[in-house]
Order: sequence, then structure tokens, then C-alpha cells
Amino acid sequence: MASIAPTATPVHADPLDMHQYRIELLPVRKKGAFERRLAQAGIPLALLLFVLFAFVVELPFLQGIDPATLSSEAAKKEFAAIGSELFSQRNGYMLAIFAASMVLWATTALPNYLTSLILLISLVLTGVLPEQKAYAQLGHPVMWLNIMSFVLASMLVATGLAKRMALWLILKFGHTARTVFFVFILLNLVLSAFVSATTAKAAILLPLFMVIAAIYGARPGEGRTNFGRSIVLQNLLHNNLGASAFLTGSGANLLAAALIAGAIGSSVYFTDWMMAQFPIAIGLMVVGYWLAMHVFFPLAPDERVPQVEGGMARLKDAYDELGPISSKEVRAIILFVVILGLWATDKVHGVSPTAVAFLSAITALLPRIGIVDWNDVDVPWHLMLFSAGAYALGAGLDTTDLPAITVNAAFDHLGIGSHTPFWALYLLLTAFMTFSALVFESKTMRAMIFVPIAIGVANRFGFAVVSLALPVAFLIEHVYVLPFNSKPAALLYETDKYSLGDAFKYGITMMVIGWAVIVLAGETWFRVLGITPHGVFGWF
Repeated sequence: MASIAPTATPVHADPLDMHQYRIELLPVRKKGAFERRLAQAGIPLALLLFVLFAFVVELPFLQGIDPATLSSEAAKKEFAAIGSELFSQRNGYMLAIFAASMVLWATTALPNYLTSLILLISLVLTGVLPEQKAYAQLGHPVMWLNIMSFVLASMLVATGLAKRMALWLILKFGHTARTVFFVFILLNLVLSAFVSATTAKAAILLPLFMVIAAIYGARPGEGRTNFGRSIVLQNLLHNNLGASAFLTGSGANLLAAALIAGAIGSSVYFTDWMMAQFPIAIGLMVVGYWLAMHVFFPLAPDERVPQVEGGMARLKDAYDELGPISSKEVRAIILFVVILGLWATDKVHGVSPTAVAFLSAITALLPRIGIVDWNDVDVPWHLMLFSAGAYALGAGLDTTDLPAITVNAAFDHLGIGSHTPFWALYLLLTAFMTFSALVFESKTMRAMIFVPIAIGVANRFGFAVVSLALPVAFLIEHVYVLPFNSKPAALLYETDKYSLGDAFKYGITMMVIGWAVIVLAGETWFRVLGITPHGVFGWF
């Protein structure tokens, strides 16, 4: 599809025209003074860290690594193939690439896709990953799931079904801002039970909340409003919290459950995960709503009611103009329901979510009997390249086993031995998992790194694997603080409805609260469910 340069949407544009909210047509973001200073410092700092870790500083814990301490099978094979000295050198390169890429992503000194391309070639040229493994990350099954899901999301817009849904929601529930936000909490929860890709959920809902934001006065090219900040940031939060409520909420959840199942010799079931996490997710969503509406982004009186000229009557006229539902819209609804049903019953038929999305996208694109043309498809390819770099970084960390080596060195340095109580390990591991989201992009990467670490720590100290690994896995989805922390965060940041500071102050508050709730649940709710063993010493 031809690239279209992003342009600011004219002030007089119809706020109900959903085509103006295509991802590639979103206005170019203007950086604030703090963001500009960060960007200016990003490249020099990234280069400095790369040179230091790759060529100057030799960290003691990366020298003379004992292969018996490695937790990754890929790292064990790599160590046996190349020997101790070269393995340590590659760890140094991995640390250098990791540090430099985190700085570039965090400071937005370069576009995120360009940082990923630099990261990919750096992993190849330093020998951390072979070319085939590094470049193959663009073909990761989750990547294809996201691409096909964007095709299906575009179907909702191209057929007019998304506009019909948005207008119906507003006319039915949108007489006040409060009810609008609760509708999106419900939508995120429902989709999370079926759609195992948070980026796809964001793409599906983005046209809906963008047009509703415009209805309430937050229009492209007219500056930021608290309604615009709140609806986008709350959707980002609820997207991820909804995913945390279900085992099928994201591919990273499924990966974590598979890792834990392999360690304990039995499955982690859908109902087990939902019983533990669904109440927590609902509670955090309500807290997030209250904080946004009353603390961080309180609405002015004129933001609490629709601001479209003519009010609700204008919306009713626009809805009536759509006329009877078309055959394409009906086919889109049927296809969407079939997709959700197949995703929800994958244990019965055995077809993966990616394969279901493939078949559905093909059906939607078929000539004459299909629903959407390829020219109407809105795939953010820059985010796909961004993701490829993140997955390659995860593959490099797995091959070098840098996280496990670092944690073991830290445990030894701090004198954390067999006498360490359960609660201290629980606090430490859940904190690592929660706040690692500030420097990692990929949830899959964090699952691959921190769930095995939690399993290893549980085994090392003689505690039940689920008591430490499952709470760590429950924290995978807390990736909403900074734009590079997840693909949905990167996608929604491009809406220009909020600043980096807005996202950070709201997100870091919710992240700390999320961690505190998991800590509290470890001593209460998780004990009731049998996740936290009754025989371990508590902290209350």
C-alpha cells in the first residue's frame, strides 16, 4: 500500500468521518520541550553506553561464566559451541545493544522502527545472533496475528460498521462522559476474553474512541483536552488490564502458562487464571477510571457532554443517514462473531489464533464475495518493524542468558541465600517483573526472561513453582507507562491526544498500584486459591 505522508487534519473536518482516523493519517506529533531535550541526548548517550559495554568495561559477573548456572537451553548450546571467552564477549555485546536500544526507544531520538532496524543489524554484525534467526523475527506468529487483525479492524471502518457502532454506543450510553468510559471498560473486557493480541484490540477500538473523543471536543488539530487524554490513556490501560484477566488475553500469557506447565508437569487452566486475575483486573480498571477522572485529567463542565454542533440530535441525524444495515456490514458482523468463537474454542478444534486470523482475513479480502479491498487496509508497518526488533532482542537475551546471569550475580552479591524468607523473594520477583516494563518493549520477551527466573528461584529455595512464577506471570500486561513499552502504547501515542508526561504520571501511578495489589493478593486472595502455600511465612 502506498505510503501517505501524515498531515494535520483540518479543523473543519467532520468529526464523524472515521476515515480521518486511519493510523497512517494521524497528525505528526509535536514534541514538548522535555521530549526534545531527551531526543537530543538520546543518540550520544546510546553511543556512549554501547562503546562502554562492548569495548571498554569488562563486568566481572560476565567473565568466567559457569555453564551449570545457565537457565536457557539456547545459551547452554551456545556456550558449548563457542567456549567461555567468546560467550562472555557476546554477553558484553548483548548488554551494549540492549542498553543502547533502550535509550533510543525511551528518548525517541530515532523513530522506533529505525531503532529496531539498527538493533537487528547490530545483533548480526556482533555475532550475537545468526542472520537467519535475527531476520526471522519478522515472521513470528504473533506478528502475522497482528497483521491479519489489522486487516479485520480495517474491515470495520471500511464497511461503516465502526461508525454505526460508535454512534449507536453514544446514542444509547453516551449522554454523559461517565457512561462512555464504562462502555469502553466493558468492550475491552469482552474483547480480551477472545482476542489474544492487544495490538489488534487497540486497532479495533481506536476508530471508535477517536470519533467519540471528537464528539466530546477532542478533535485533531485543535490541541489536547482532558477528555482526549483520558479516553486514550484509559483505553490503553484497560486494553492491558483486560488482557491480564484471561489466559487467552495475549500470546505472552499463553507462553508464561506453557513455561509454568512445563516446570510443574500439569496445565495452567483458563479458569484458574481467570479466578485469580479477573477480580483484580476489574478492581484496577475502576481505580484507573477514578484516578483519571478525579485526579489526573478531571473534565471541564463542557467536556462532560457531547460538543458536536446540534448535540445529540446531530448524532441521531448522522445515525439515520447510515440507513439500513448493509449486506457488507452483516457479513462483517458474522465474520467477526465467527472469529471470536473460533479464538475462544481453540482447545476444541486445535486451530491456532494466528491461523484463524489468516483464514478470516483471506475471507474478508476475497474479490466479489469479500468485505474489504486491500487499498482500504490500514496496517502500521512501522510498528511491525518495531516489533521485529523487540523479538530479536528477546532472542538475543535468550541465547546469551544475560538476565539469568545478572540475577544470579545480584543474588550472590547481596548474600541472598537459602535462609531468605518467601515474602522477600515474592516482593523481589514481582517488583522485577512489574518495573521491567519500563525498559522492555515486548511482553513476550519479558515472559521468556522473568517467568523462567521465577521458576528457577522457586526451585533454588524449595518453594512451589506456582507460588512465585504465577504471580510474576500475572504482571506481564502492565505495559502502559511509556510509548515504547508495548505496541498498543506506541500505536496510541501517535494519536497525539496526550504527552509523554501525561502517560508517565498516570501510568507509573497505576503500575505501582498494580504491584501493590499483587503483593496484597499474595497474602490474601492467592492464599485462598492455593497459589501462595499456607506453609510459608507471611508478612502480615
